[in-house]
Amino acid sequence: MAKNLVIVGAQWGDEGKGKIVDILTEHADIVVRFQGGNNAGHTVIVDGEKFIFHLIPSGILHPGKVCVIGDGVVVDPEVLIKEIDVLKAKGIFRPEDLLISKNAHLIMPYHKKLDVARERLRGENKIGTTGRGIGPAYEDKVARCGIKCGDLLSEEDFRAKLKANLMEKNHYLKNVLHEEGFEIHQIYHKYMTFGAAIAPHIRNTSKFLSDALNLKRNILFEGAQGTLLDIDHGTYPFVTSSNTVAGGACTGSGIGPSKIDAVIGISKAYATRVGEGPFPSELQGAEAERLREQGGEYGATTGRPRRCGWFDAVALRYAVRINGLDGLVITKLDVLDTLDTIKICTGYRYKGALLDDFATEASVLSKCEPVYEEFEGWKAPTNGIRKFDKLPAQAQKYIKRLEELSGVEVVIVSVGAGREDSIILKNLF
Repeated sequence: MAKNLVIVGAQWGDEGKGKIVDILTEHADIVVRFQGGNNAGHTVIVDGEKFIFHLIPSGILHPGKVCVIGDGVVVDPEVLIKEIDVLKAKGIFRPEDLLISKNAHLIMPYHKKLDVARERLRGENKIGTTGRGIGPAYEDKVARCGIKCGDLLSEEDFRAKLKANLMEKNHYLKNVLHEEGFEIHQIYHKYMTFGAAIAPHIRNTSKFLSDALNLKRNILFEGAQGTLLDIDHGTYPFVTSSNTVAGGACTGSGIGPSKIDAVIGISKAYATRVGEGPFPSELQGAEAERLREQGGEYGATTGRPRRCGWFDAVALRYAVRINGLDGLVITKLDVLDTLDTIKICTGYRYKGALLDDFATEASVLSKCEPVYEEFEGWKAPTNGIRKFDKLPAQAQKYIKRLEELSGVEVVIVSVGAGREDSIILKNLF
Protein backbone atom coordinates (compact mmCIF):
# COMPACT_ATOMS: atom_id res chain seq x y z
CA MET A 1 0.00 0.00 0.00
CA ALA A 2 1.31 3.41 -0.96
CA LYS A 3 1.97 5.98 1.72
CA ASN A 4 1.77 9.73 1.24
CA LEU A 5 3.34 11.63 4.14
CA VAL A 6 3.38 15.32 4.99
CA ILE A 7 6.39 16.62 6.94
CA VAL A 8 5.89 19.93 8.77
CA GLY A 9 7.79 21.95 11.33
CA ALA A 10 6.04 21.90 14.71
CA GLN A 11 7.79 24.99 16.09
CA TRP A 12 9.11 28.25 14.57
CA GLY A 13 11.04 26.52 11.79
CA ASP A 14 14.66 25.29 11.70
CA GLU A 15 13.61 22.01 13.34
CA GLY A 16 15.74 19.77 11.13
CA LYS A 17 13.17 18.92 8.45
CA GLY A 18 15.85 18.66 5.77
CA LYS A 19 17.60 15.77 7.47
CA ILE A 20 14.36 13.90 8.16
CA VAL A 21 13.13 14.33 4.59
CA ASP A 22 16.51 13.06 3.39
CA ILE A 23 16.15 9.94 5.58
CA LEU A 24 12.56 9.24 4.55
CA THR A 25 13.25 9.81 0.84
CA GLU A 26 14.87 6.38 0.77
CA HIS A 27 11.34 4.92 0.98
CA ALA A 28 9.60 7.56 -1.19
CA ASP A 29 9.34 7.88 -4.95
CA ILE A 30 8.58 11.59 -5.12
CA VAL A 31 9.38 14.54 -2.82
CA VAL A 32 7.28 17.71 -3.09
CA ARG A 33 8.12 21.14 -1.68
CA PHE A 34 4.72 22.82 -1.33
CA GLN A 35 5.21 26.38 0.03
CA GLY A 36 7.67 29.13 0.91
CA GLY A 37 10.65 30.34 -1.03
CA ASN A 38 14.38 30.75 -0.58
CA ASN A 39 13.79 32.24 2.86
CA ALA A 40 14.02 28.64 4.08
CA GLY A 41 17.25 26.69 4.36
CA HIS A 42 17.20 22.91 4.73
CA THR A 43 20.56 21.48 5.78
CA VAL A 44 21.55 17.88 5.06
CA ILE A 45 24.88 16.27 5.98
CA VAL A 46 25.88 13.15 4.04
CA ASP A 47 29.23 11.44 4.65
CA GLY A 48 30.44 14.57 6.42
CA GLU A 49 29.56 16.89 3.52
CA LYS A 50 27.05 19.67 4.13
CA PHE A 51 24.34 20.53 1.60
CA ILE A 52 22.02 23.52 2.08
CA PHE A 53 18.88 23.66 -0.03
CA HIS A 54 16.69 26.75 -0.31
CA LEU A 55 14.29 25.67 -3.05
CA ILE A 56 15.10 22.18 -4.28
CA PRO A 57 13.61 19.46 -2.04
CA SER A 58 16.16 17.69 0.18
CA GLY A 59 15.37 14.40 -1.57
CA ILE A 60 17.44 15.45 -4.59
CA LEU A 61 20.47 13.72 -3.01
CA HIS A 62 18.83 10.36 -3.73
CA PRO A 63 19.25 9.37 -7.41
CA GLY A 64 16.06 8.38 -9.18
CA LYS A 65 13.72 10.21 -6.79
CA VAL A 66 11.64 12.89 -8.51
CA CYS A 67 11.71 16.24 -6.71
CA VAL A 68 8.85 18.66 -7.33
CA ILE A 69 8.71 22.39 -6.63
CA GLY A 70 4.96 22.80 -6.21
CA ASP A 71 2.36 25.42 -7.08
CA GLY A 72 2.53 27.05 -3.64
CA VAL A 73 6.25 27.89 -3.78
CA VAL A 74 7.58 31.30 -4.84
CA VAL A 75 10.69 30.82 -6.95
CA ASP A 76 13.72 33.06 -7.33
CA PRO A 77 15.06 31.58 -10.59
CA GLU A 78 18.57 32.91 -10.02
CA VAL A 79 18.81 31.11 -6.66
CA LEU A 80 17.33 27.94 -8.15
CA ILE A 81 19.83 27.88 -11.01
CA LYS A 82 22.72 28.36 -8.57
CA GLU A 83 21.48 25.37 -6.53
CA ILE A 84 21.30 23.28 -9.69
CA ASP A 85 24.82 24.36 -10.68
CA VAL A 86 26.22 23.37 -7.27
CA LEU A 87 24.68 19.91 -7.60
CA LYS A 88 25.95 19.57 -11.17
CA ALA A 89 29.48 20.45 -10.06
CA LYS A 90 29.31 17.64 -7.50
CA GLY A 91 28.05 15.19 -10.13
CA ILE A 92 24.75 14.71 -8.29
CA PHE A 93 22.13 16.44 -10.41
CA ARG A 94 20.01 14.49 -12.90
CA PRO A 95 17.71 16.79 -14.97
CA GLU A 96 14.87 14.27 -15.02
CA ASP A 97 14.75 14.29 -11.19
CA LEU A 98 13.52 17.92 -10.92
CA LEU A 99 10.11 19.29 -11.90
CA ILE A 100 8.88 22.85 -11.36
CA SER A 101 5.20 23.75 -11.33
CA LYS A 102 4.18 26.07 -14.13
CA ASN A 103 1.88 27.72 -11.54
CA ALA A 104 4.62 28.52 -9.02
CA HIS A 105 5.05 32.30 -8.84
CA LEU A 106 8.30 34.08 -9.61
CA ILE A 107 10.16 36.36 -7.23
CA MET A 108 11.11 39.46 -9.20
CA PRO A 109 13.85 42.04 -8.49
CA TYR A 110 11.27 44.61 -7.44
CA HIS A 111 9.94 42.20 -4.80
CA LYS A 112 13.32 42.09 -3.10
CA LYS A 113 13.75 45.86 -3.21
CA LEU A 114 10.26 46.37 -1.76
CA ASP A 115 10.95 43.85 1.01
CA VAL A 116 14.16 45.54 2.19
CA ALA A 117 12.83 49.10 1.89
CA ARG A 118 9.68 48.35 3.88
CA GLU A 119 11.63 46.72 6.69
CA ARG A 120 13.82 49.80 6.86
CA LEU A 121 10.76 52.06 7.12
CA ARG A 122 9.25 49.93 9.89
CA GLY A 123 12.26 50.56 12.10
CA GLU A 124 11.62 49.14 15.58
CA ASN A 125 8.38 47.57 14.33
CA LYS A 126 10.13 45.46 11.70
CA ILE A 127 8.91 41.89 11.19
CA GLY A 128 12.37 40.41 10.69
CA THR A 129 12.03 39.20 7.09
CA THR A 130 14.99 37.73 5.23
CA GLY A 131 14.74 40.45 2.58
CA ARG A 132 14.42 37.81 -0.15
CA GLY A 133 11.19 39.24 -1.60
CA ILE A 134 9.00 36.39 -0.37
CA GLY A 135 6.18 38.50 1.12
CA PRO A 136 5.85 40.92 -1.82
CA ALA A 137 5.80 37.96 -4.25
CA TYR A 138 2.90 36.38 -2.33
CA GLU A 139 1.19 39.80 -2.24
CA ASP A 140 1.23 39.96 -6.03
CA LYS A 141 -0.07 36.40 -6.21
CA VAL A 142 -3.08 37.30 -4.06
CA ALA A 143 -3.52 40.63 -5.89
CA ARG A 144 -3.68 38.64 -9.15
CA CYS A 145 -0.80 40.43 -10.80
CA GLY A 146 1.92 37.84 -10.15
CA ILE A 147 4.12 36.32 -12.84
CA LYS A 148 4.37 32.54 -12.91
CA CYS A 149 7.13 30.15 -13.90
CA GLY A 150 4.98 29.11 -16.86
CA ASP A 151 5.05 32.70 -18.12
CA LEU A 152 8.78 32.31 -18.77
CA LEU A 153 7.87 29.97 -21.62
CA SER A 154 6.16 32.82 -23.54
CA GLU A 155 8.27 35.92 -24.18
CA GLU A 156 5.18 37.86 -25.21
CA ASP A 157 3.18 37.00 -22.07
CA PHE A 158 6.12 37.62 -19.76
CA ARG A 159 6.92 41.00 -21.28
CA ALA A 160 3.29 42.18 -21.14
CA LYS A 161 2.91 41.23 -17.48
CA LEU A 162 6.28 42.71 -16.54
CA LYS A 163 5.46 45.99 -18.30
CA ALA A 164 2.11 46.30 -16.49
CA ASN A 165 3.67 45.52 -13.11
CA LEU A 166 6.55 47.97 -13.50
CA MET A 167 4.15 50.86 -14.05
CA GLU A 168 2.76 50.33 -10.55
CA LYS A 169 5.94 49.14 -8.81
CA ASN A 170 8.09 52.00 -10.10
CA HIS A 171 5.55 54.58 -8.96
CA TYR A 172 5.47 53.05 -5.47
CA LEU A 173 9.25 52.63 -5.25
CA LYS A 174 9.99 56.19 -6.35
CA ASN A 175 7.20 58.20 -4.73
CA VAL A 176 6.55 56.27 -1.50
CA LEU A 177 9.77 54.44 -0.65
CA HIS A 178 12.11 56.92 -2.38
CA GLU A 179 13.97 54.13 -4.15
CA GLU A 180 15.08 53.87 -7.76
CA GLY A 181 12.73 52.04 -10.09
CA PHE A 182 13.51 49.48 -12.80
CA GLU A 183 13.76 49.68 -16.58
CA ILE A 184 11.99 46.82 -18.33
CA HIS A 185 15.14 45.72 -20.17
CA GLN A 186 16.98 45.31 -16.84
CA ILE A 187 14.67 42.45 -15.94
CA TYR A 188 13.33 41.12 -19.23
CA HIS A 189 16.54 39.82 -20.80
CA LYS A 190 17.84 38.41 -17.51
CA TYR A 191 14.64 36.49 -16.85
CA MET A 192 14.46 35.19 -20.42
CA THR A 193 17.91 33.70 -19.82
CA PHE A 194 16.67 32.16 -16.57
CA GLY A 195 13.63 30.85 -18.40
CA ALA A 196 15.73 29.10 -21.03
CA ALA A 197 17.74 27.40 -18.27
CA ILE A 198 14.79 26.02 -16.31
CA ALA A 199 12.25 25.52 -19.15
CA PRO A 200 12.95 21.76 -19.42
CA HIS A 201 11.82 21.35 -15.80
CA ILE A 202 8.57 23.38 -15.96
CA ARG A 203 5.51 21.10 -16.01
CA ASN A 204 1.92 20.70 -14.94
CA THR A 205 3.04 19.12 -11.66
CA SER A 206 -0.49 18.70 -10.27
CA LYS A 207 -1.27 16.35 -13.17
CA PHE A 208 2.07 14.58 -12.67
CA LEU A 209 1.27 14.00 -8.98
CA SER A 210 -2.27 12.82 -9.78
CA ASP A 211 -0.87 10.25 -12.20
CA ALA A 212 1.70 9.17 -9.58
CA LEU A 213 -1.05 8.69 -6.99
CA ASN A 214 -2.97 6.48 -9.42
CA LEU A 215 0.18 4.40 -9.86
CA LYS A 216 0.40 3.97 -6.04
CA ARG A 217 3.75 5.74 -5.78
CA ASN A 218 4.94 6.96 -2.35
CA ILE A 219 4.96 10.75 -2.07
CA LEU A 220 6.65 12.83 0.63
CA PHE A 221 5.44 16.42 1.04
CA GLU A 222 8.12 18.71 2.48
CA GLY A 223 7.13 21.89 4.29
CA ALA A 224 9.33 24.90 4.97
CA GLN A 225 9.43 27.09 8.13
CA GLY A 226 7.17 25.93 10.99
CA THR A 227 3.58 25.85 12.26
CA LEU A 228 3.99 28.92 14.45
CA LEU A 229 5.03 30.98 11.41
CA ASP A 230 1.91 30.10 9.40
CA ILE A 231 0.25 33.17 7.84
CA ASP A 232 -3.18 32.20 9.29
CA HIS A 233 -2.30 30.20 12.39
CA GLY A 234 1.02 31.65 13.54
CA THR A 235 2.05 34.56 15.78
CA TYR A 236 0.77 37.19 13.35
CA PRO A 237 2.22 39.57 12.15
CA PHE A 238 5.55 37.91 13.01
CA VAL A 239 4.98 35.11 10.53
CA THR A 240 5.93 34.06 7.03
CA SER A 241 3.69 34.73 4.01
CA SER A 242 2.45 31.22 3.27
CA ASN A 243 0.57 28.33 4.89
CA THR A 244 3.24 26.25 6.60
CA VAL A 245 0.76 23.82 8.17
CA ALA A 246 -0.17 20.40 6.80
CA GLY A 247 -3.23 21.70 4.96
CA GLY A 248 -0.89 23.73 2.77
CA ALA A 249 0.46 20.50 1.29
CA CYS A 250 -2.76 20.05 -0.64
CA THR A 251 -3.24 23.60 -1.91
CA GLY A 252 0.48 23.95 -2.55
CA SER A 253 0.78 20.83 -4.68
CA GLY A 254 -2.64 20.40 -6.29
CA ILE A 255 -3.78 17.12 -4.70
CA GLY A 256 -6.83 16.43 -2.55
CA PRO A 257 -6.70 16.05 1.27
CA SER A 258 -8.08 12.51 1.06
CA LYS A 259 -4.79 11.46 -0.54
CA ILE A 260 -2.74 12.23 2.60
CA ASP A 261 -2.09 9.16 4.78
CA ALA A 262 -0.17 10.70 7.69
CA VAL A 263 1.25 13.98 8.99
CA ILE A 264 4.55 14.01 10.85
CA GLY A 265 5.72 16.98 12.91
CA ILE A 266 9.39 17.82 13.45
CA SER A 267 10.48 19.44 16.71
CA LYS A 268 13.81 20.14 18.34
CA ALA A 269 14.42 18.83 21.85
CA TYR A 270 14.44 22.52 22.82
CA ALA A 271 13.11 25.59 20.98
CA THR A 272 14.52 28.28 18.69
CA ARG A 273 13.19 31.26 16.81
CA VAL A 274 14.69 33.55 14.15
CA GLY A 275 13.60 37.15 13.68
CA GLU A 276 11.16 39.22 15.68
CA GLY A 277 8.09 38.12 17.63
CA PRO A 278 7.08 36.64 21.01
CA PHE A 279 8.88 33.54 22.34
CA PRO A 280 7.65 32.63 25.87
CA SER A 281 10.33 30.05 26.76
CA GLU A 282 13.23 32.12 25.42
CA LEU A 283 16.46 32.06 27.43
CA GLN A 284 18.87 34.96 27.85
CA GLY A 285 22.56 35.34 28.56
CA ALA A 286 24.89 32.40 29.16
CA GLU A 287 22.14 29.75 29.07
CA ALA A 288 20.97 30.87 25.64
CA GLU A 289 24.52 31.18 24.37
CA ARG A 290 25.40 27.66 25.47
CA LEU A 291 22.43 26.18 23.59
CA ARG A 292 23.21 28.32 20.54
CA GLU A 293 26.84 27.27 20.34
CA GLN A 294 26.22 23.64 21.22
CA GLY A 295 23.45 23.39 18.62
CA GLY A 296 25.07 25.55 15.94
CA GLU A 297 21.99 27.73 15.98
CA TYR A 298 22.65 30.10 13.11
CA GLY A 299 20.29 30.48 10.16
CA ALA A 300 21.08 28.34 7.12
CA THR A 301 19.75 31.09 4.84
CA THR A 302 20.90 34.29 6.57
CA GLY A 303 23.48 33.20 9.13
CA ARG A 304 21.52 35.11 11.78
CA PRO A 305 21.92 33.78 15.35
CA ARG A 306 18.77 32.01 16.46
CA ARG A 307 17.03 32.86 19.71
CA CYS A 308 17.10 29.78 21.97
CA GLY A 309 14.82 28.54 24.73
CA TRP A 310 13.38 25.53 26.51
CA PHE A 311 10.97 23.11 24.88
CA ASP A 312 7.45 24.59 24.73
CA ALA A 313 4.82 21.85 25.15
CA VAL A 314 1.96 24.38 24.95
CA ALA A 315 3.09 25.38 21.46
CA LEU A 316 3.57 21.72 20.52
CA ARG A 317 0.02 20.78 21.56
CA TYR A 318 -1.21 23.62 19.35
CA ALA A 319 0.86 22.28 16.44
CA VAL A 320 -0.60 18.81 17.03
CA ARG A 321 -4.12 20.22 16.80
CA ILE A 322 -3.61 22.52 13.81
CA ASN A 323 -1.78 19.90 11.73
CA GLY A 324 -3.50 16.75 12.95
CA LEU A 325 -0.11 15.22 13.74
CA ASP A 326 0.13 11.43 13.64
CA GLY A 327 3.75 11.20 14.73
CA LEU A 328 6.55 13.31 16.14
CA VAL A 329 10.25 13.51 15.33
CA ILE A 330 12.54 14.93 18.02
CA THR A 331 15.80 16.35 16.68
CA LYS A 332 19.02 17.57 18.30
CA LEU A 333 18.59 15.57 21.51
CA ASP A 334 22.39 15.41 21.69
CA VAL A 335 22.57 19.21 22.16
CA LEU A 336 21.21 18.68 25.70
CA ASP A 337 23.78 16.02 26.64
CA THR A 338 25.94 18.27 28.83
CA LEU A 339 23.21 20.10 30.77
CA ASP A 340 22.75 19.59 34.51
CA THR A 341 19.05 20.42 34.39
CA ILE A 342 16.56 20.66 31.52
CA LYS A 343 13.17 22.37 31.53
CA ILE A 344 9.90 21.93 29.65
CA CYS A 345 7.35 24.73 29.45
CA THR A 346 4.01 23.07 30.27
CA GLY A 347 1.79 26.16 30.60
CA TYR A 348 1.68 29.96 30.49
CA ARG A 349 0.76 32.43 33.19
CA TYR A 350 -1.04 35.48 31.80
CA LYS A 351 -2.39 38.24 34.04
CA GLY A 352 -2.42 35.83 36.97
CA ALA A 353 -4.35 33.12 35.13
CA LEU A 354 -2.88 29.80 34.01
CA LEU A 355 -3.24 29.17 30.27
CA ASP A 356 -2.85 25.71 28.77
CA ASP A 357 -3.59 26.76 25.18
CA PHE A 358 -1.36 28.65 22.78
CA ALA A 359 -2.16 32.33 22.20
CA THR A 360 -1.57 33.41 18.59
CA GLU A 361 -2.08 37.10 19.42
CA ALA A 362 1.42 38.56 19.61
CA SER A 363 0.29 41.13 22.19
CA VAL A 364 -0.91 38.34 24.52
CA LEU A 365 1.88 35.83 23.91
CA SER A 366 4.55 38.46 24.55
CA LYS A 367 3.17 38.89 28.09
CA CYS A 368 2.90 35.17 28.89
CA GLU A 369 5.28 33.79 31.50
CA PRO A 370 6.31 30.16 31.11
CA VAL A 371 5.46 27.55 33.73
CA TYR A 372 8.19 24.89 33.83
CA GLU A 373 8.75 21.27 34.75
CA GLU A 374 12.39 20.60 35.58
CA PHE A 375 14.30 17.43 34.69
CA GLU A 376 17.65 16.10 35.76
CA GLY A 377 20.08 16.05 32.83
CA TRP A 378 21.56 12.75 31.66
CA LYS A 379 25.13 14.12 31.42
CA ALA A 380 26.17 11.44 28.91
CA PRO A 381 26.70 11.41 25.12
CA THR A 382 23.75 10.28 22.98
CA ASN A 383 25.49 10.71 19.63
CA GLY A 384 26.23 7.31 18.14
CA ILE A 385 23.31 5.56 19.85
CA ARG A 386 21.01 3.75 17.41
CA LYS A 387 18.41 2.15 19.71
CA PHE A 388 16.02 3.93 22.05
CA ASP A 389 16.62 1.56 24.97
CA LYS A 390 20.35 2.34 24.78
CA LEU A 391 19.75 6.03 25.53
CA PRO A 392 20.53 7.20 29.08
CA ALA A 393 17.55 6.61 31.39
CA GLN A 394 16.95 10.33 31.89
CA ALA A 395 16.96 10.94 28.12
CA GLN A 396 14.36 8.19 27.67
CA LYS A 397 12.28 9.76 30.45
CA TYR A 398 12.51 13.16 28.74
CA ILE A 399 11.28 11.79 25.39
CA LYS A 400 8.47 9.88 27.08
CA ARG A 401 7.36 13.05 28.85
CA LEU A 402 7.23 14.90 25.50
CA GLU A 403 4.97 12.13 24.21
CA GLU A 404 2.70 12.44 27.25
CA LEU A 405 2.46 16.22 26.96
CA SER A 406 1.76 16.19 23.21
CA GLY A 407 -0.41 13.08 23.03
CA VAL A 408 1.57 11.94 19.96
CA GLU A 409 4.06 9.09 19.69
CA VAL A 410 7.69 9.85 18.89
CA VAL A 411 8.69 7.96 15.73
CA ILE A 412 12.28 9.16 15.21
CA VAL A 413 14.88 10.65 17.56
CA SER A 414 17.84 12.46 15.99
CA VAL A 415 21.09 12.47 17.96
CA GLY A 416 23.43 14.18 15.49
CA ALA A 417 23.66 15.93 12.15
CA GLY A 418 24.42 12.96 9.88
CA ARG A 419 21.95 10.61 8.18
CA GLU A 420 23.10 7.76 10.36
CA ASP A 421 22.66 9.70 13.63
CA SER A 422 19.04 8.65 14.03
CA ILE A 423 17.01 6.30 16.19
CA ILE A 424 14.14 4.96 14.07
CA LEU A 425 11.29 3.87 16.34
CA LYS A 426 8.78 3.34 13.55
CA ASN A 427 9.13 2.90 9.77
CA LEU A 428 6.68 5.50 8.51
CA PHE A 429 6.33 3.84 5.12
